[in-house]
Amino acid sequence: MKKKLLSALLCAAMTATMLIGCGSAEQAATETADKAADTAAETVVEDTEAATTAEVEKVELKVWSPEDEHDITVEQCEAFAANHPEYEITFTYENVENADSITQLKNDPDVAADVFVYPTGGIPEMIEAGLIYPITVDVENVKSAYGENAIKSCSSDGVLYGIPQTPNAFFMYYNKSLFTEDEVKSIETMLAKDLGSDVKNFSFTISNSWYVESFFYANGGTLYGDDGTDGTQCSWNDEKGVAVGKYLLDLVANDKYVEDIDGIAASMFQEGKLGAVCSGTWSSEDFKAALGDDLGATVLPTAEIDGKVCQLSNFADFKAYGVKSSTLYPKAAQQLAEWLGGEESQLKRFEAINMTPTVTALLENESVQANVAACALSEMTGNFSTPQPTTSQISQYWAPVEAFGKGIVNGDITEANLQESIDSMVEGVTTKLAE
Repeated sequence: MKKKLLSALLCAAMTATMLIGCGSAEQAATETADKAADTAAETVVEDTEAATTAEVEKVELKVWSPEDEHDITVEQCEAFAANHPEYEITFTYENVENADSITQLKNDPDVAADVFVYPTGGIPEMIEAGLIYPITVDVENVKSAYGENAIKSCSSDGVLYGIPQTPNAFFMYYNKSLFTEDEVKSIETMLAKDLGSDVKNFSFTISNSWYVESFFYANGGTLYGDDGTDGTQCSWNDEKGVAVGKYLLDLVANDKYVEDIDGIAASMFQEGKLGAVCSGTWSSEDFKAALGDDLGATVLPTAEIDGKVCQLSNFADFKAYGVKSSTLYPKAAQQLAEWLGGEESQLKRFEAINMTPTVTALLENESVQANVAACALSEMTGNFSTPQPTTSQISQYWAPVEAFGKGIVNGDITEANLQESIDSMVEGVTTKLAE
């Protein structure tokens, strides 16, 4: 339209030139051409403004975040809006803890957030309930930014359902005045050392089903099949699993071992009365305040099970940004999730609240490298952990395994009834959910 208008006006100018005298003609043509150019320019501006107005989409996005992440979330949402002028965004913020987000989403999807943080272990139930939107925007670039375990934990059947925010797992802290870097590589080496009559050597949480799988995985056990998708399969009651059970019975009977119940191990560790304890980044600040430069952190140790050295391997679980399936703005919501889980936001979050990043490029960052807990967590989940199963049957896992672990710790399970106890645990883990 602009080109046709300009041509018509220029033609008019040329016609005027032909109808009047030479000197006057040139002046008239110039004036007419100037007017044509001005008119065309005005038309271009008007059309550009109209196009710009048409391209800006009004978007309303509700965002959930834990209270301690509220300020950084608001800051990064505003940064996202500034970097996406194609949207006119109205944000609504609510503080919802990660552990509660899936429950609240299920209770009332209509008022739930468009973008929220959730534990990746909840992906199967959200998929079955039709509550989570797959990540499809720029998905290949997104996948390339994170480690393999992080992407696996946010996926189901090869489909990505979240942006990895931070690992949600545990590793091992140790007191460098009591153990060397080499000694903490092995449970047997740690237990063999004499730290004094009032100091214990090693602590774990066998009675917690989020911890005890580490030993079964270490000895080659599989949970819900090789890839964690078959809810009817668990190998933990085979010969290898029974060997794990015997190892655990011996471990709790060792006077140098402490079962971490009700935070007892954390207290002992801070008092210098425990050499090593398995925990997560949530303990980092307290441990650092108590031990200072004597605080060390590393991956979980090995265990000598049935004469074989086995590397403990816990669940690789993550916290991730997800998008609800009923969002009215799926593209903008996905882009926001990707922004909040992206490199810039993760670095800001690490600097503000010490949250371990998942973007692989940040693992070489000088500040991250200087944080012993962040390094240990990243190495553990990146290289030694096993992605948590992605079948909805995982909801049936926790109670039977916890009961088994507690039975080991309190003495209800002995070598005499070990096989029976493990069989019962596996039956509970693999019993199909009621239709």
